[in-house]
Amino acid sequence: VCVTNVRSFTSAFLFSIEVQVTIGFGGRMMTEECPLAITVLILQNIVGLIINAVMLGCIFMKTAQAHRRAETLIFSRHAVIAVRNGKLCFMFRVGDLRKSMIISASVRIQVVKKTTTPEGEVVPIHQLDIPVDNPLESNNIFLVAPLIICHVIDKR
Repeated sequence: VCVTNVRSFTSAFLFSIEVQVTIGFGGRMMTEECPLAITVLILQNIVGLIINAVMLGCIFMKTAQAHRRAETLIFSRHAVIAVRNGKLCFMFRVGDLRKSMIISASVRIQVVKKTTTPEGEVVPIHQLDIPVDNPLESNNIFLVAPLIICHVIDKR
């Protein structure tokens, strides 16, 4: 008998899972009588470690791709202020270098500047949101081709 307390396929399957995920055993355990079973046990653990490493690598690559994806977005070197639809606008262009499209992309413009409060406190990084002129009435964009982002210059 190579493994004690294994009488069916189900108990053999449970023993295999116990070997894969734990160090110790419950009622089922390997005996010294079958060197081949010990070899299979070692191979199962090695294959299990390889599978875990590959799965962890896949998950890591998926989460790391967001940073690499940001590197494929390009912005125009120069922004312009020009009249568009009878209004003075601040405009720049953004494009995506990859062939696969970004789903649910959104755009937000912020001005970051150093300010001083009326009390005299210096705020080194003061962030102001600037509205984006989008006919869809939202900040969502569809980057199938280079897109001109426009902010209407007004009192806001």
